[in-house]
Amino acid sequence: MQADTVGGLDALELAPTAEKGDLAKRIWRSAWPKLLAIVIVLLVWQIVVWSHWKPEFVLPGPRTVFGDLGDVVKTSDFWDGVRLTLTRAITGFLLAVVIGTVVGAAVSRFAPLRAAIGSLITGLQTMPSIMWFPLAILLFQLSEKAILFVVVIGAAPSVANGLISGIDYVPRTWLRVGQVLGMRGVAKYRHLILPAALPSFISGLKQGWAFSWRSLMAGELLVIVPGALSIGVRMQQARDLSDSSLVISYIIVVLIIGILIDVLFNAADNKLRKRWGLKEV
Repeated sequence: MQADTVGGLDALELAPTAEKGDLAKRIWRSAWPKLLAIVIVLLVWQIVVWSHWKPEFVLPGPRTVFGDLGDVVKTSDFWDGVRLTLTRAITGFLLAVVIGTVVGAAVSRFAPLRAAIGSLITGLQTMPSIMWFPLAILLFQLSEKAILFVVVIGAAPSVANGLISGIDYVPRTWLRVGQVLGMRGVAKYRHLILPAALPSFISGLKQGWAFSWRSLMAGELLVIVPGALSIGVRMQQARDLSDSSLVISYIIVVLIIGILIDVLFNAADNKLRKRWGLKEV
């Protein structure tokens, strides 16, 4: 009996260690492909620099760029620019989510509305966001509103289409069961249709973020708001100074932010799929 008790205590002590080991393995399995891709990119970049395809002041090597990037991130002005850019991105994306969700729900609910503007939503989604900036500048001049206008109009159609697609693929049997249970109107959407459409809606949100982020970067390069030193403005200033190293540094910053946001969306998507039993825990 005493031996069994000791064995049980040993198992309890070993369980946290095993869990930590499994967690470390999962992190490594997820991280090593990304690390390998970074190594390959840096190696190719350095080989191109060594080939003298372009002078080094035009195409500097990784060591020069990362040295300048390290100096930049130590300044408070840099973080003020990152904060401004992220504030614009999050504000525009949230507005796009609200508008896209309302439009998507309305279009999927009313057949005449879908026949009228369903194709228009897809057309807006495929339209390059940069085409909206001349109109945005005419409407709002060089202001924050001009940038937000293009960010919203670039992202909202993707959100709407994601919701419409999700609602379209809700099984008919589920709708009949909901009807039998007495679900009507708002309750039917809240407790049945929207939860069932959530996987496609998450994909629409992810795509909407990608459109809003690209639209924002284009906007910050084209619409210079006085006194607003965002990432795009600082990149433009580096270009005006012909500082290639600094330009590439800001490109890397934009890339890192995009990757981090993508990781958050992937984490939410994985959690949702586990909850739905579509992925092993």
